[in-house]
Amino acid sequence: MPRARKDSAPRKGGQRRRGGAQSSIQADSGSSEDEAASEARSTTSDCPSLLSTIAEDSLGGDAVDEQGQQEDLEEKLKEYVDRLTDKSAKTRQGALESLRLALASRLLPDFLLERRLTLADALEKCLKKGKGEEQALAAAVVGLLCVQLGPGPKGEELFHSLQPLLVSVLSDSTASPAARLHCASALGLGCYVAAADVQDLVACLTCLESVFSRSCGVSGPTAPVAPASLHGLFCAVLQAWALLLTICPSTHVSHILDRQLPRLPQLLSSESVNLRIAAGETIALLFELARDLEEDFIYEDMDALCSALRTLATDSSKYRAKSDRRRQRSTFRAVLHFVENNELLRDIFGLGPVLVLDATALKACKTSRFEKHLYNAAAFKARTKARSRMRDKRADIL
Repeated sequence: MPRARKDSAPRKGGQRRRGGAQSSIQADSGSSEDEAASEARSTTSDCPSLLSTIAEDSLGGDAVDEQGQQEDLEEKLKEYVDRLTDKSAKTRQGALESLRLALASRLLPDFLLERRLTLADALEKCLKKGKGEEQALAAAVVGLLCVQLGPGPKGEELFHSLQPLLVSVLSDSTASPAARLHCASALGLGCYVAAADVQDLVACLTCLESVFSRSCGVSGPTAPVAPASLHGLFCAVLQAWALLLTICPSTHVSHILDRQLPRLPQLLSSESVNLRIAAGETIALLFELARDLEEDFIYEDMDALCSALRTLATDSSKYRAKSDRRRQRSTFRAVLHFVENNELLRDIFGLGPVLVLDATALKACKTSRFEKHLYNAAAFKARTKARSRMRDKRADIL
């Protein structure tokens, strides 16, 4: 028994020694776990600052990239301008299409100001000697070029140099309908932006009016049947004509109302939904202009006009496409509401107050290249931060 107790003592002491060692190991492991947790917390706390540093560094890279992209674009545009005088019509058309896409997506006033004379000469040759698609593309570039240069002597000079050619192609019944369509749009857009002389405005209005007036009969409820290939042309001409009417002096508007208001309702029976919609919107504009001139304006054939508008506003003919019926009903409900209730078109369509832009206002609104650079840099920074939040999931994991 004493031996057993003597033998058992070392076991108990050994157990105690092992227990002490185990407790020291647990203490050491606990301290190491605390250190690891502390390190993890410090890493996690440093992560936002690290991400912000990366975002700040990427801002400078994005600004450099934007400047490099601008330089690359200008180099490509120089090549396109040089190709406008190439002997191959296909090469010229490709250059015109590339220029059209570039001018429609980017503002390049400084680049274009330096090369406006070269561009004007090349576009003049394309309109004179080109055929079909080349003339259409050249006219589209002319309209965009006038918008890029804006109001002022430079834009007005460009428009004056190309206006006779636009009028010539538009008035030529043997020219391509697509070329005539784009010439009408360029004529209206260029005159609206760049022309400062009232005589230029009246000349453009007269030219456009002479084209779509051929689609209207002298009298009668319906218009002569026009070829389907000319529907797009008449629609573009009407829209350009209506745009210029908004800046036409009241002395000329009164004569236009007397000539065209009785004839335009004939186009409401056209087979083209786009032409019907363009005619309806133009009629509404004429009513607004007439009521601006005379508050108590009364149209003689009001009942017949409202009946035609009401028919189009409730049209459910199955032979028309569903999307065409939807567009037509939506437009003519607004037009009928305006014509009957004498409300302003801006109130119906929610356009807000009239925006008056003259050369002085546009010049005051023009930003410098440095301000544009700062704006682009801020936009790139915002985009980088948004993308980093969406793409980088390391912060969530930590």
